[in-house]
Amino acid sequence: MKIGPLSISPRTIRNLRKEFRSSGLARIGVVLVVLVLLAAVFAPMIAPHNPRTQNLDQAQLPPLGFTDTEQQTRSEMVNGSIETVTENVTVNATTKYPMGTNSLGQDILSRAIYGARTSLLVGFFGTLLAALLGVTVGLTAGYYRGRVDDALMRTADVSLAFPSLVLAIALIGLFSRFQASVAIKVTDPLVATGFAGWFRELVGLPTPMPETFVLPTVVILVVGFVNWVWFARIARGEALSIREEEYVKAARALGGSDTRIVFRHVLPNAITPILVLATIQVAAIILLESALSFLGFSGTTLSWGFDIAQGRDYLSSSWWIATVPGLAIVLSVIGINLVGDWLRDALDPGIEGEGGL
Repeated sequence: MKIGPLSISPRTIRNLRKEFRSSGLARIGVVLVVLVLLAAVFAPMIAPHNPRTQNLDQAQLPPLGFTDTEQQTRSEMVNGSIETVTENVTVNATTKYPMGTNSLGQDILSRAIYGARTSLLVGFFGTLLAALLGVTVGLTAGYYRGRVDDALMRTADVSLAFPSLVLAIALIGLFSRFQASVAIKVTDPLVATGFAGWFRELVGLPTPMPETFVLPTVVILVVGFVNWVWFARIARGEALSIREEEYVKAARALGGSDTRIVFRHVLPNAITPILVLATIQVAAIILLESALSFLGFSGTTLSWGFDIAQGRDYLSSSWWIATVPGLAIVLSVIGINLVGDWLRDALDPGIEGEGGL
């Protein structure tokens, strides 16, 4: 299999299949990632309710299998005088809201499904941006060495001196000054074409669903600029080693330009650790995006971090409001990391896999 200058050898495919068959953790990781992907892509079709619809009469309903007790105050006439009576009322779960509702009566399961879309968009595009920047800097530094290497790597060291979250918040403040909106509304193709509405009517789900979703562009730029340094260090190390190989020296002796040598020889042979790192960085960026959403910097309300922030004031009474999106983050990150471990064990011949469960 060949993609541009990059190729996947039959041996690599065999290693991937062998490691997948022998590792139960790899299979678990793939299942979790596929479920999150399906939820994100088909959110308008599978979400039980519109995640933005408020129903205060159904606020703070518990998930299925749980009950909640709340205090209700009413006034009644006792011996000719009005007295206030407070009583405990049991609130039962309902199949209409299997994961319960938040303080505004919004369906938590629907919000968790739509939150997957935000996290994966930021994770994918943020990682792509970080990889483009980092690999370009790393390959340049490792191939040319000398002063170029010193200048680029000292810049990377400065970036590493700042905690990721602190640097991300600072960059959000910087980017927001040059952009009136921190997010872009994108038309949902499933809703715009009417396919989601047709499917929901077919299976008896309520309509309509949100016609747009938010692409948090500033957050994507920020997480990309925060995480590029890891790709730069990996790419630099690979370039330092590969540039001394005989086939690179031969290409240089035959008059090959530096650009051609880097893209035809250095990059393809350095892609394995970069690919493994990219998988791990998707999980790290999802965590960073959730932290930014928790602090109110995401630009969208359909985010796992935002829902956790909304539920923190109700942890003692309605724990599910923050717990469900928290579990979604945990399962997504675990799944992506397990896939990253599978790729690492299969693609790096120097690392022995730990086997299956």
